[in-house]
Amino acid sequence: MSIDRVASATQTAQFLRQIQSASSALDQTQTSIASGVNATTYAGFGGQAQILTATISANQRNTAYQSATGMAQTQVNLQDDQLSTLSDIAQKLRTTVNDALGNNDATSLMTQVQSLFDQAVSVLNSKDANGDYIYSGGRTDTAPLTVTSLSDLMALPATSQAFANGDFKKSVQVADGVNVSYGLTASDIGTQLMQAFKDIAGFDAGPTGNFAAGGGLSQAQDTFLTSTIASATQVATGLNNITAANGYVSNRLTDATAQQTAMNTLYSGFVDKIQGTDMAKAATQLSMNQTQLQAALAVTSSLNQISLLNYLPVSGH
Repeated sequence: MSIDRVASATQTAQFLRQIQSASSALDQTQTSIASGVNATTYAGFGGQAQILTATISANQRNTAYQSATGMAQTQVNLQDDQLSTLSDIAQKLRTTVNDALGNNDATSLMTQVQSLFDQAVSVLNSKDANGDYIYSGGRTDTAPLTVTSLSDLMALPATSQAFANGDFKKSVQVADGVNVSYGLTASDIGTQLMQAFKDIAGFDAGPTGNFAAGGGLSQAQDTFLTSTIASATQVATGLNNITAANGYVSNRLTDATAQQTAMNTLYSGFVDKIQGTDMAKAATQLSMNQTQLQAALAVTSSLNQISLLNYLPVSGH
């Protein structure tokens, strides 16, 4: 007849379950420490899962807004430089005309005007890094200013016909429900300047023009150039106002970027608070899990080694 062990099969099974439970808890804690998150599935976050997913989604939108705002800011900065250039061209036009009047000599006037015109054309038909016309109003593959010489401009019935841009103006969403318009078109910023060039070229080609002839200014030339100073001043003022408006947009985008950065910090901190592992707490839990597993293993091992023979008297005693 065999001598049965003291521990029953039911007790052994119970302790094995405890070992399995303690081992699973230890694995979970070790995974949490290694990954830096409390759980690897949303189900593991319990009642906070919905809040976590909503926060992550909001932060993803905010990140997309940051990227789009950054690209818009790049274009606005470029526009600022180019608008300043156009304003400078208008100021130089005024100075050139004023010098001709002051010197009573407009012999080189049209050469200087042609140079300023060429610079303006270059700005209005400039492209971005992708090769798209910046001031095209949505028609990115079409040069917004169609004329390339003063004679071409002068031949048009109206200055407006020199522009082929569309009316679309870029805007960017910087936050939920908040959009900032920042696009400009060539006709918006160049019509007055092109009109000034057209007027000068038209007068020069007329019966009382021919500035290159020299010999001092005629009364008609003097009168025309005097009025041109006033119109060039208005062009420069208009471009300065557009530059200021562009600067306002730049400030809005800068403020939006700062707010987006702050929101990113807020969202990330909130997600980390729910999702991130508290390392000090996890280390304590790890020690407890290890102790519980070791204890369960020790007890189960002891029970499997104990039999009635341990309690029988030794022969001879």
